Amino acid sequence: MGIVHPTSELTPSKADLLADWLPRQSWWPPGAEVRPFEANFRLDDPAGDVGIETFLLPVPGGVAQVPVTYRSAPLDDGVLVGELEHSVLGHRWVYDGPSDPVYVAETTAVIRHAGTEVDLVDSEGHALARRRTTAAVRGSGDGTGELHVVRLVPGTVPEDVTGTLSATWVGQPEPAVLAWLG
Repeated sequence: MGIVHPTSELTPSKADLLADWLPRQSWWPPGAEVRPFEANFRLDDPAGDVGIETFLLPVPGGVAQVPVTYRSAPLDDGVLVGELEHSVLGHRWVYDGPSDPVYVAETTAVIRHAGTEVDLVDSEGHALARRRTTAAVRGSGDGTGELHVVRLVPGTVPEDVTGTLSATWVGQPEPAVLAWLG
């Protein structure tokens, strides 16, 4: 389950972190404005140590997928998006998801085991209503090989993939492939 602290404050905000980081990435469309996300979803770190969240942001010609992880301590080899202060959890290091071994392991597990996004609960364990912006994701239930993340959706997916992670969201009623194993 994904624990949400509804009254928490983040400094800087997630939107501000992404607005600073995304234009500097080689895969980000040149000159594209960083607009508010269309959808997002969370996956679960079974150990409960790492937050895993993916944002789907509109860009010219499609949607950019931006998976991030939130950690309470620095990651030695991760690609740092930035740092923020969480009013409940304290200092957080935010990493590009594909550079974080917990993101890679969990996304791979969701693909292989036909998993889905997590349900959100508040800090006391009460279920939160599904938000309009929540993407519905599903793993295909099979797959071997290395994880490949689609940064710009729709993207090119090879024919010989062995497992996929697909999503739908408001404005995207047909499943879009977000990642594959191969």
